[in-house]
Amino acid sequence: MDKRPFTCCFTEHRNLPMGMDEEIWRRVYACLEPLLKEGVRYFGVGGALGFDTLMAEKLLELRESRPQLRVILVQPFRGYQSRWTPAQQARAAAVERRVDKVVVCRQTPGRGAFLARDRHLVDGSGYCIAWCTRNTGGTAYTLRYAQQQGLRVWNVAEPDERG
Repeated sequence: MDKRPFTCCFTEHRNLPMGMDEEIWRRVYACLEPLLKEGVRYFGVGGALGFDTLMAEKLLELRESRPQLRVILVQPFRGYQSRWTPAQQARAAAVERRVDKVVVCRQTPGRGAFLARDRHLVDGSGYCIAWCTRNTGGTAYTLRYAQQQGLRVWNVAEPDERG
């Protein structure tokens, strides 16, 4: 069964504005709510700091009231968090323990592993929700790739651009 029509992925820049977590979730949930009604139940997150981590945590909270939801953590390679602070690593480990599935895209580190992660997320999805504040970099590339692949895309960093 093709799960893309029932799958939404997330992509982002790592740096979120301070104190905006609930506003960001409100924007995301405004996009998610109609998808949930349409039967979307699989959610792919890339495990990066910032938006990915926030989305994973919020989706795991949402899963408590909607047990049919599945949260999939897609990692570029094992140990990619090795340079993170101990607090960041602990937060990532807490997410990893609770997700429904972990996918590791590459066995070795490198830029290609991050590209593989982003493409894996997009290629397995029908929808993409992003926090993208620049027109350059990996997130902007992933957003363009998602659009080229025909995904329905929202950039919640620009509220007027949703939908």
